[in-house]
Amino acid sequence: METYRSIEIVHKIPNSPVFNLYLNRPSVRNALSGDFFAEFPKALASLDQNPNVGVIILSGAGGHFCSGIDLKTLTSISGGAQSADRGRTGERLRREIKTMQDAITAVEKCRKPVIAAVQGACIGGGIDIITACDLRYCTEDSFFSVKEVDLAITADLGTLQRLPTIVGYGNAMELALTGRRFSGSEAKSLGLVSKVFSSKDAMDEGVQAVAEEIAAKSPLAVTGTKAVLLRGRDLTLDQGLDYVATWNSGVLLSDDLFEAISAHNQKRRPSFSKL
Repeated sequence: METYRSIEIVHKIPNSPVFNLYLNRPSVRNALSGDFFAEFPKALASLDQNPNVGVIILSGAGGHFCSGIDLKTLTSISGGAQSADRGRTGERLRREIKTMQDAITAVEKCRKPVIAAVQGACIGGGIDIITACDLRYCTEDSFFSVKEVDLAITADLGTLQRLPTIVGYGNAMELALTGRRFSGSEAKSLGLVSKVFSSKDAMDEGVQAVAEEIAAKSPLAVTGTKAVLLRGRDLTLDQGLDYVATWNSGVLLSDDLFEAISAHNQKRRPSFSKL
């Protein structure tokens, strides 16, 4: 398994289809470095293509999930883009931003479900990451902030596009304009997370159980559900219905369908082939 500088892949339980992906710079509260934006999509692609992987749990090493983009990285990007030609400076910076956006969007491009498990700080770029995830959970001591406005930046890695569909337009506007810190319990009330756990141990156990439950289902149905929900976000109702009809016309008549029906009739747990 490939080694990385900013992240780490861990397979905790032998033969389990659940793999852990850690943001792994705990000394700086997992601030996002230049390495991260190169390594994160590569790691997700490798997990996506691994047939032994059913579900990915994304969390932070140490006591925090992510404190946002490393200010050294931010300085490097802004400094490296400088040119005597303002137009060329802007064009170069746009490409840098697009590359960083692609690193976050890699979560959505991954066929396998990605579950965010948040402890401690989830700030700035951390919000970008979790809003791209499929499910989100946190601990009672976690806290969140759409912090970019306090750094004189318009958030540009996905929060302003994804957060409104999760918490509602008005709530997203308020959080983004104020940059205020909000708690795990408020994140739950807003719908940003599905559940708040009393401790990291409780969250690890609870999220593992959810991941195992999802991974036990038909991988064709799971990947299809993720793909259709994501595509439907940007389509009208009629377009979304047409898309899922086309999707299922290609994959509905699968061995998974007949196994699910047989298992139901025989009152046993189904067993599906890997994807």
